[in-house]
Amino acid sequence: MTEPPQPPNQPPTPSGYGHLPGPPQPGYGYPQQGENPYAQQPPTQPMHPVQPPPMPQQGYLPPPGAPTAPMQQAGGAAPKKKTAVVIAAAVAGVLVLGTGGYFAFAGGSDEDPKKPVAQSSAPADAKPSAGVDKGDGSGNGSTAGEDLNAGRKQGEDKTLWLRTAKIDGPGMGVESAGQWIVGDTVVKSVWKNLTAYGVTDGKEKWTLAFPTPICSVTRQTTAEAKTVVMFKDGDGDSATCNQMKQVDLKAGKEGWTKEVPKEGLFDIMTSPSLGITGDTVAVSRSGTASAFKVSTGDKLFGSATAEGCKPDSYVVNNGKMIAVSTCYDDDLSSEVSAADPVTGKKSWTFKLPAKYKVAAIYSLDPVVLDIGNQDKKERAIVVIGPDGKQSATVSGEGSFATECDGGLFRSVEVCSTTAVDANTLYMPTVAGSGKANEIVAFDLGTGKVKWRTPAGDGRTLTPVGAANGQLLAYRKATSDQGGEVVSIPAAGGTPTALLRNPSGSSAPIESTFYTPKVDYVDGRLFISQTRLLAKGTDEKLLMVFGK
Repeated sequence: MTEPPQPPNQPPTPSGYGHLPGPPQPGYGYPQQGENPYAQQPPTQPMHPVQPPPMPQQGYLPPPGAPTAPMQQAGGAAPKKKTAVVIAAAVAGVLVLGTGGYFAFAGGSDEDPKKPVAQSSAPADAKPSAGVDKGDGSGNGSTAGEDLNAGRKQGEDKTLWLRTAKIDGPGMGVESAGQWIVGDTVVKSVWKNLTAYGVTDGKEKWTLAFPTPICSVTRQTTAEAKTVVMFKDGDGDSATCNQMKQVDLKAGKEGWTKEVPKEGLFDIMTSPSLGITGDTVAVSRSGTASAFKVSTGDKLFGSATAEGCKPDSYVVNNGKMIAVSTCYDDDLSSEVSAADPVTGKKSWTFKLPAKYKVAAIYSLDPVVLDIGNQDKKERAIVVIGPDGKQSATVSGEGSFATECDGGLFRSVEVCSTTAVDANTLYMPTVAGSGKANEIVAFDLGTGKVKWRTPAGDGRTLTPVGAANGQLLAYRKATSDQGGEVVSIPAAGGTPTALLRNPSGSSAPIESTFYTPKVDYVDGRLFISQTRLLAKGTDEKLLMVFGK
């Protein structure tokens, strides 16, 4: 395949796996004129060098359960909605990522920098307390039942409560993806309801019933704790996910309800993705995107009226918005632009090399993109500076797994199990069978590895957030040992355990949450299911831990 033209006076760039086709030439990134490590599945075969799987189309990730390159994970196969962020080269068993760097199957060597392991010490502590929410089959759990702190060891913290759900739903199960912690309540979405519980005792505070299934949510809210939830226009198999409703999560009240207007004949409302920044909510779906005011539901802008290349997705996070667009030229080339959340106007544009698409997004501040060329089986992580120019390419050893909240038709979002803070990118590796994984910190100024922290003891660590120079990570439970929340300084160092969940009768439940939502807020850990089987029997829904 012909290489893209090289900038003047530059040596040719190798075209091997993982190499970007040369430094950005004028036009690439220059301003224009005018988005479980917790899943438990049957064991898989050991990883071997394989031909890379096809790159997903822009914004389209493989559906849950779709075949991918074999990979190992402690306790079984890689969970649904998790993809290797780098692609296996078909030579020498090497994963290649970025010019001059590579990702090997092995997670580092004995010559790596010091790797402080997340330890599980247990100082003396008081006798565990009783009173855990077991559930009575009513669909919301109950306030009485078995003590899940039984068997708690010295030094371990407490299970505060557990809610269960009993739903007789459709054969494919029901979604329960929403989870918001707002003041003294945690709000959870389940099928056709939003329900709020007290964070300390799990008692129900309010419930909002929807006429049809909730089909899309976002973690994000306005400063006033308002969000937008989407639900279907009917109950049948042919129902469309096109209804928006504003919800005040603090007051437990509904706001406006509006249908998402189509941007054109080919605007198919399949698995839309939502994102909120300021008073703007972005709705992205199947190659089309629109933005509306959270306060009124009025439309602000959309793909149909965008100038130049047409946005497939508007992605928002931490007050930033970018447009991921397709240019309808001969190559269907792609570009990423900074977009104004009120007008949609682009301030800078980064043009991807020919045939490259955006597979995942790890941060918007700075912009960190996972991009790839399906034809050449190339893939790389690039950092885009505030001027829209490529400033670094991330490289290092390891097979990396991320949960990017994607599906066959769902638009690209900022990945929920990577984190960025203080110009550092934190990514978890895939664990080999019975082996611990690592969290790897990358310097986004240089693209190089800063440090690695293994989970230790065959465990799995996953980022849950980063701020103020600290990474927060969840150390997954096993059937006989509770999980932990640990903090790691941005500069590296020994992890500090902030919360140690109890063993005994609690750990077997905690360890079997499948692709959960995980939040750590005000010293409490919230773990909930994102999908329920809905077979008319009690299922664990939401489990909360604290001091």
